[in-house]
Amino acid sequence: MSEIETEAAAPSGPVDEAVSPSQPLHDEDDRLSPDFVAAVIAFVEAGEVGAARDLVRPLHPADIADLFELARSDARAPLAAALADILDGDVLSEMNEWVRDELMDALAPHQVAEIASQLESDDAVAIIEELDADEQREVLRALAPDDRAAIEEALGYPEESAGRLMQRDLIAVPEHWTVGDVLDYLRGNEDLTTDFWEIFVVDPGHKPVGVCHLSWILRTPRSIGMADVMRREQSLIPVDMDQEEVALRFQKYALISAAVVDQSGRLVGMITVDDVVHIIQEEAGEDILKLSGAGDGDINEPIVQTVKVRLTWLVINLGTAVMASSVVGLFQGTISHLVVLAVLMPIVSGMGGNAGTQTMAVAVRALATNQLTDSNTVRIILREFRIAIANGCALGTMIGIGVGWLFHYPALGVVMGTAMVINNLVAGLSGILIPVTLDRFRIDPAVSSAVFVTMMTDIMGFFSFLGLASLAGLAG
Repeated sequence: MSEIETEAAAPSGPVDEAVSPSQPLHDEDDRLSPDFVAAVIAFVEAGEVGAARDLVRPLHPADIADLFELARSDARAPLAAALADILDGDVLSEMNEWVRDELMDALAPHQVAEIASQLESDDAVAIIEELDADEQREVLRALAPDDRAAIEEALGYPEESAGRLMQRDLIAVPEHWTVGDVLDYLRGNEDLTTDFWEIFVVDPGHKPVGVCHLSWILRTPRSIGMADVMRREQSLIPVDMDQEEVALRFQKYALISAAVVDQSGRLVGMITVDDVVHIIQEEAGEDILKLSGAGDGDINEPIVQTVKVRLTWLVINLGTAVMASSVVGLFQGTISHLVVLAVLMPIVSGMGGNAGTQTMAVAVRALATNQLTDSNTVRIILREFRIAIANGCALGTMIGIGVGWLFHYPALGVVMGTAMVINNLVAGLSGILIPVTLDRFRIDPAVSSAVFVTMMTDIMGFFSFLGLASLAGLAG
C-alpha cells in the first residue's frame, strides 16, 4: 500500500488541521483516505487552490480519478476547475463513466479535444462516444485531421465491438524485412508508439501473416529474416466482434495482444490485454446486476435514471407476484379449513426460488463464458435435473418429517415433502431451460431469466402444495 506522506503539501490558512503531516494517503483497502479527500475539498472551497494542487499532484492518475469519484457531486466542478492543469487524459480514462460524463459537460469542446488528443485512440473514443451528437461534432472539429479521421472511423463501428475497443497505434512491418531492418525502423522513427509487446508482420496487402514478440527481435541476429522469426499462427479479431467475445478469446488463448482485421482481412488495429481486463470486469459486473434488475448499479448514476430502471423491473415482478397470489386464491376454501397451510406454503415457494436462482446463476455464467454450447446443452440439462431431484428429495424428506412431527399430522408432512420435491424439480429445470431458451432467441439471459424463474417457482410452489393438500383431503 502506498504510504506517500502529505507533509509536502504544507497546508496553511483555515484548513491547516485538515491533514496531519504524518497521515497516510491511502486507507487499509488502498483507497484514498476520507480525511485526505476532505482536506483537498476543504482547500478548494477555501480558495487555496495551490495547496490543493500540491496535495493532488503526486497522485497516480487512477488515484486522482478516485478523488473525483469520492468527492460530493456538488464539489466535483469546483475541484475540476482547481485541478485543470492536472486533469488530463490519463485521469479521465481511469474515471467512472458517470463522473467523467458529468465533468465533460462542464468542459468546452476544445478542452475535450485537447484531452482526447493526449490519449490512445481507444481511450479517446471511450470519452467522445458518450457525448451528445452536437457535442461530438464540435469536439471532432477541434481535433487534428488524423485524430479526427481515426476517431470517426471507430465511432462508425457498433458499440461494444472490437472496432471501438482497438487502438490504431501499432507496429507492423513487411515480411521481407530482416531483424536488422526492424530494429533500424524502431530506432529511427520517433513518431511510433512506445507501448507494444508484439510486432505484426504483414503482406503487401497489409494483411497480417504473422506476429513476433519483441523479445524475439532483441535476441535474434540482425541478418535473420522476419519470416523466419515470426509465428504464423495468431488469433485475428474481426473488427465487428463483440467485446465480450474478444475477452473470452484473450482468456482462452492467454493473449497479450491481438491484431484486429476488417472485413477484407486487412490489419486495422490491435487490442491489448490491459483493455480486456477492464472488459472482463465490466461484463462480469454487468451480468450480476442484470440478474437483479438493478440496471448499471453504479452509485454515481443519476437517481432519476436509477429509479426508472429499477422501477421497471419491480413493476414486472409485481405482475408475477399477482399471478402467484391468484393461484393461492384458487384454494381459499382449503386454506380456510386448515390455516396451517398458509404458514407452510411460503416455505415451498421460497426454497424453490432459492434453488432456481442457484441453477440460473450457473447457467447464465456458463452461457456468458461459452461453457454451455449446443454440443453439451442436453447433458447439462440432465445434470441439473439429477441435482434437482437429489436436492428435492433431501429437502422434502427433512421438511416432511419435521412438519409431520411438529403438527402431529403425518399426511401433512407427506404433502409438504412431495410439494418440496416437485417445486425443486421445477426450479432446477426452469433455472437451466429459461436462460438457454432466451439465449437461443438472442435475448440476454442475464436480463430476463430471474423474472421468469421466480414466477415459475412461486406459481408451482403454491399450486403443488395447495393442490396436493386438496387432493389429499387435508381440509376435509
